[in-house]
Amino acid sequence: MAIPLLRIFLLVIALAAPASSATAEDAPTPETLAPVDAAPAEATTQSLGSLRPPSAARAAEGLAASRSQVLELRDPVPRVLTLDLTRDANDIWDRIRRGFGMPDLDTEAVAEQQLFYLNRPGFLKKVFERGGRYLYHIVDELERRGMPTELALLPMVESSYNPMAYSRARASGLWQFIPSTGRNYNLTQDKWVDERRDVIASTNAALDYLQTIYEMHGDWHLALASYNWGEGAVGRAVQRNLAKGLPAEYSQLRMPEETRNYVPKLQALKNIVAQPELFHFELPYVPNTRHFVTVTAPAGIDLATAARLAEMPLDEFIALNPSYNRPAIAQANSLVIPVDRAERFRARLAEHESSGKQWRTYEMRRGDTLASVARDFGLSVSELHQINGLDARSRVSPGYTLLVPNGVEPDGAIAAARMIPRNAALDTSTIPSASTADKKDGRKGAQAKDSGKTRAGKASAGSRNRATGKASSGSAKAPAKSGARVAPKASGKSAKPAQKNQKR
Repeated sequence: MAIPLLRIFLLVIALAAPASSATAEDAPTPETLAPVDAAPAEATTQSLGSLRPPSAARAAEGLAASRSQVLELRDPVPRVLTLDLTRDANDIWDRIRRGFGMPDLDTEAVAEQQLFYLNRPGFLKKVFERGGRYLYHIVDELERRGMPTELALLPMVESSYNPMAYSRARASGLWQFIPSTGRNYNLTQDKWVDERRDVIASTNAALDYLQTIYEMHGDWHLALASYNWGEGAVGRAVQRNLAKGLPAEYSQLRMPEETRNYVPKLQALKNIVAQPELFHFELPYVPNTRHFVTVTAPAGIDLATAARLAEMPLDEFIALNPSYNRPAIAQANSLVIPVDRAERFRARLAEHESSGKQWRTYEMRRGDTLASVARDFGLSVSELHQINGLDARSRVSPGYTLLVPNGVEPDGAIAAARMIPRNAALDTSTIPSASTADKKDGRKGAQAKDSGKTRAGKASAGSRNRATGKASSGSAKAPAKSGARVAPKASGKSAKPAQKNQKR
């Protein structure tokens, strides 16, 4: 009996020795003793992998653990944007997120466009701030029509929210209408006004157009491709794919590079607006309140005087009223005024009307010359040219209507005239076309050729200016739009019109 008891005793000692040894070896040091929930947040973030753009999130996430760590292995859960629709929107961005309605596009092209924008945070913030003037009105119209609110970001792709943007193919305004499509959607274009630049009129026309092409295709991505490339071109591309038994989706169509990157640009902006914190970007605050109202203004007031009555810098006033081709209003019209200044503006406008100081129109008579008219109204010929969109080559005949001062100092109007894009202000209807003889003549032929550059080719360097943020958000490598721009200086050889602008 003693021997079995001894064996049992020795066996117990043998089993206890490794366990106590392991316990002593693995005992935590004072430095490692800490509550589990006191672990730094950074360590938790690192264990889950770095945040990447949505299009790169499909890559596998790796987890590394030391011998002393125990990790729970699980599939990474995609972050889902949640919205509390029971409360009012915090700002315009919150309101836009609530109305997202397009299917998301998740491609490498989207990731490239995100990278392009995020590598230029200063530009991105500046353009979003500029868009803040117009976003409430655009979002309001989209919601009224039941359209996806990400379309409010489309003017950033088109013009960087610059209503003075002008492309090498003569597309103009926030929504970049070319003259013919602008006329199709009842946007007035004459020497006094160009409603392609009017914020309210052009927005209505653009949304009408987008609704039409969406109903045509039944797909928002194809509708956007049509807005950029033309509905006929997209329709033919769809038919080609169907004839070959291929999918007729946007991402599967054969199209120009500009159109191929058009929807990815909008998607990239949508991703950034949806989750700016994911990209370490802070959206500028834009309140979810009406920014402007329209006020009826009498004929004869110039933009500089109106800006003074509204207590606004001239450039900010013109940014809300960019459609005028002349620095004064020839006929009674409406002006866009910030909400908080509208009542005071109306009161001051009434006082100004009683002063009798205004601008008026003058119809040229037989025997009149520009020099004689300028002298009669206390202007230099150069000032008369600038106010009326004329230049040294302009030839006006009896019956031509000029804008002239009537008891008002011209300085403010001249300052406003300098802010109107020359490609819009220049009245080409008064400039005689070059004859065959002129084209053969050395000096005159050169002038005729230069005039073509000045009138139609002023934005020909748009593609080189895209990366500067003057208009479209592209660059030499990141595909961009058609180089809409503002600078009125001639830029050399006129470029060929971009594909997109052949439809609009």
